Amino acid sequence: MGGGGQLNDSGKVSNGQAGGVYTWEEVQSHNSRNDQWVVIDRKVYNVTQWAKRHPGGFRVLSHYAGEDATEAFAAFHINQKFVQKFMKPLLLGELAPTEPSHDRNKNAAVMRDFHALRTDAEKQGLFRTKPLFFFLHLGHIILLEAVAWLMLCYWGTSWTLTLLCSIMLSTAQSQAGWLQHDFGHLSVFKTSRWNHLMHHFVIGHLKGASASWWNHRHFQHHAKPNVYLKDPDINMVNVFVVGNVQPVEYGIKKIKNWPYNYQHQYFFFVGPPLLIPIFFHFQIIKTMISRRYYVDIIWFLSFYIRYFYCYTPLYGPFGAMALLLFVRFLESHWFVWVTQMSHLPMEIDYEKHRDWLTMQLQSTCNIEQSFFNDWFSGHLNFQIEHHLFPTMPRHSYHLVAPQVHALCEKHGIPYQTKTLWQGFADVVTSLKSSGQLWLDAYLYK
Repeated sequence: MGGGGQLNDSGKVSNGQAGGVYTWEEVQSHNSRNDQWVVIDRKVYNVTQWAKRHPGGFRVLSHYAGEDATEAFAAFHINQKFVQKFMKPLLLGELAPTEPSHDRNKNAAVMRDFHALRTDAEKQGLFRTKPLFFFLHLGHIILLEAVAWLMLCYWGTSWTLTLLCSIMLSTAQSQAGWLQHDFGHLSVFKTSRWNHLMHHFVIGHLKGASASWWNHRHFQHHAKPNVYLKDPDINMVNVFVVGNVQPVEYGIKKIKNWPYNYQHQYFFFVGPPLLIPIFFHFQIIKTMISRRYYVDIIWFLSFYIRYFYCYTPLYGPFGAMALLLFVRFLESHWFVWVTQMSHLPMEIDYEKHRDWLTMQLQSTCNIEQSFFNDWFSGHLNFQIEHHLFPTMPRHSYHLVAPQVHALCEKHGIPYQTKTLWQGFADVVTSLKSSGQLWLDAYLYK
């Protein structure tokens, strides 16, 4: 199991296994890929082997290796008692009575108050789903797709109708993206099984993507948002430098893969247009094949069979492909602006081992509530609440938001809310600022 330090009667650390008593120093020493311990509710677990079978991907567990994962565990699992049966064989022991429940830079008072807030939210029923809400959301996606196809069938494929069809399909794709996000976070049904099934249907059959690829990528983002080497969403594959730390590092090392001082300009030509149709599409196919996600491949193919069956008779095979690429092009713009406006302008740095509330608030901000903003962003304008409570159904975000805001004020933690246009503008501003930091370091350090 990897061994461990156990406190004996004299108070010294000795080797031990299940039933042992451990110090934080001992737990923190087990933080490599081949030796991973985590602490949950003061219990010490060896998750080294389990990480390979973890439904959220092995990297999520590795991001918490050697740490207290209690808050993350509570945030991600809708049925903790069910999960406990998988954890029993992994149990090594518990923290010594003299050890604090939290580790490193985590604030005990913040953790205590946030736990109380979560408990109150559960008592208020904010984690209970309104099935009609999600049924109507799914219905309007299917309706958009059906009307777009029927419109072409009855009135022809003129340029005007083709453009209108593209807008309707890209809207359906974007909204399906927000809906699969709900199922992926297990925030719709009470059981994981039904959430997973609908997640496969929406992301696979309605969107032509991979549920497993999304899970393994997105849960890393939630576990450690805006943390270098842990959050894949800030891995810009050397096309962009982000935050205040990475640009300076690249500048000092004289790394110039791109003219980063102009990244706020070439972002418009590289980021929004290409992320989904090129980068994500290639990554999804590569991941499904290399990791043998056969179920995902079947769902993936079902989308393309349905799509080309419907549109090849109207446009021919090359015309149908061109239409789909244009839809992906439009959808990609929608996706990039919505997802980046709440994260890219925020703090981006290396691991600081903060408590859950502080970590999420440093890396996320909200966009003002309105009927349009809620619909346009899939309620991700409440990015703060979503990151704090990822399994909470999105129709409850506006109810818990005032309580979160009050808790942040109590502890002096900034809670940022912007207009939609300010959020968009800050994406470009942050890229420009990071690019200038790179240039200064490149020239003068």
